[in-house]
Amino acid sequence: MTMSPSLPDNDRPPPARFALDRWTWKEIAYLLANLPMAIVGFVYTVFLVGVGAGLSVTVIGLPLLALGLGGARWLGRAERARARRMLGVRVEEPSPMMRGRRDQGFFSRLWSGLKDPVGWRSLLYSFIRLPWGVATFVVTLVSLFVLWPVLPYLARGLTNVDRAMVRGLLSPSDELERRIAELESDRGVVVDTAAADLRRIERDLHDGAQARLVALAMGLGLAKEKLTDDPEAAARMVDEAHGEVKVALQELRDLARGIHPAVLTDRGLDAALSAIASRCTVPVTVSVQLPARPAEAIEGIAYFTVSELLQNVSKHSRAAAASVDVWRSGDRLMLRVGDDGAGGARLDGGTGMAGLADRLGAVDGLFVLDSPEGGPTTVTAELPWRDRPARGTERAGAA
Repeated sequence: MTMSPSLPDNDRPPPARFALDRWTWKEIAYLLANLPMAIVGFVYTVFLVGVGAGLSVTVIGLPLLALGLGGARWLGRAERARARRMLGVRVEEPSPMMRGRRDQGFFSRLWSGLKDPVGWRSLLYSFIRLPWGVATFVVTLVSLFVLWPVLPYLARGLTNVDRAMVRGLLSPSDELERRIAELESDRGVVVDTAAADLRRIERDLHDGAQARLVALAMGLGLAKEKLTDDPEAAARMVDEAHGEVKVALQELRDLARGIHPAVLTDRGLDAALSAIASRCTVPVTVSVQLPARPAEAIEGIAYFTVSELLQNVSKHSRAAAASVDVWRSGDRLMLRVGDDGAGGARLDGGTGMAGLADRLGAVDGLFVLDSPEGGPTTVTAELPWRDRPARGTERAGAA
C-alpha cells in the first residue's frame, strides 16, 4: 500500500480567497476542533504511558500498554477520518496490527503488540498535538473577530501544517506498507499456483495413466477368459495390453518430469535445459554459466520458467532459431530466452506470460518481456540467488 506525498489535483482544496467559502469554514471548524481532540489524545497518551511504564514491573503493565497501543490506533483512525472529511487529505489506512500466531504463546503475541509502529506513531501524534491544538484554537477564535479579512489565508496556512502532520505521522510507511501488500498478494499467487498444479496433476492422472490402466485391467481380464477357448485372440489381447503398458509408463514418466525432472535433480540446470531444448521444435542454443548450483526451489522455478517459454516458442513464435542464457549476477539468477520469430507477444496475450510473471513475482523475482511486432522476442527473468545447502546440512535437516 503506497500513498502519494501530495494530493492529486482533484483532491486539492481550492485556492484561499477573502470570501469565507465552504472550504474555509471546514478548515476553521477543523482548527477549532483541534483543542478538544488534542486534549483527549494527550490525556490518553500520558495516562497510558505513565500507567503502563509504572506497572511494567507487575504482570499487568506490559499487557496494558499493548492493549493501549491498539486504542491509539483508533485515535489515529479518527484523526485520519477527520482530516479526510474536513481537509481533503487522502491518507490510506495502515495495515492491521500484526499479532503473533496463537501457537506462538502469550509472550510472542504480547511482543507483537508492543512493537506495533502504527500505534506508537499515533501516540506520538497525540502527544505533540496539545500545544499545537491550543495555539490553533486561540489564533482561529481571535481571528474570527479581529483578523477576519485575512482569516481564509491564515486558516489555509495553519491547516497545511495539520495536513503535513497527518501525512507524516498517521499515514502508512510507504516502503513497509508496500512490502506488506506485495507479500499478501504474493501469498495468494503461491496458493493459487499450487492449487492449479495439483488440479493439473490430478487431471492428468485421471484422464491419462489411470484410464489406460483401467482399460489394461479389463483387457487382461478378457484375455484370461479367452486363454483356454481362443489362445490366439488371448495372445493378441495380451500384445495390445503390453502396448498399453508402454504408453501408460511413458505418460507417467512425462507426468513425473512435469512435477520435477530427475535430470534436474541429478545433473542441474545445464543438462535439464539442454534436455528440454532438444524437444523444442525450433533449434535452441543453451548457455549456462553458473559457478555453483542454486537452491533447489530457485533451480526448479528457473527450469519451469525456461520450459514454459520454450513451449511458447514452439507454439507461437514461428521462429527459425532460439537461445537460452543463464548466468549469475551478484545475488540474482538471470535467465534470458530469445527467438527470431514474429514477435508481438504480450503479457495478456493468452500465452501464459502473465502466469509466469506472477510466479516470479511471488518469489521476489522480475519478468521483462520485449517483443515488438515483427520480432525478435526477448524475455529476461531474474530470481533471487540462494546457495544450495551442503549435503551434511540436508541430512541433518532430514534427520
